[in-house]
Amino acid sequence: MDPMDLIIAGGVLAVGTFAFRFAGPVLKARFTVSPKAEKLMARSAVVLLAALVAVAALTEGHEFAGYARPAGVLVGGVLAWRKVPFALVVVAAAATAALLRLAGVP
Repeated sequence: MDPMDLIIAGGVLAVGTFAFRFAGPVLKARFTVSPKAEKLMARSAVVLLAALVAVAALTEGHEFAGYARPAGVLVGGVLAWRKVPFALVVVAAAATAALLRLAGVP
């Protein structure tokens, strides 16, 4: 791939990202959204994030990632829900997955 193509692609992505981020506040001042629609959009963001976490936790490529990774994600999720400091959440999740893999759990 030509280096100029990468520069152009990066520039197009930067302009597009800026346009989307700029459009939010500008359009919010011009349109009113019902409280029900705002609540639905907030919930849909949570559902989308949960779906992304599930896909990342359960799959590797096009196959099941095994049981160790979802167990680590579960431990991390429970600790985050319990408001444990983030560094401990990450270490506990990684340690859970590592120990399970060390024990032979795929």
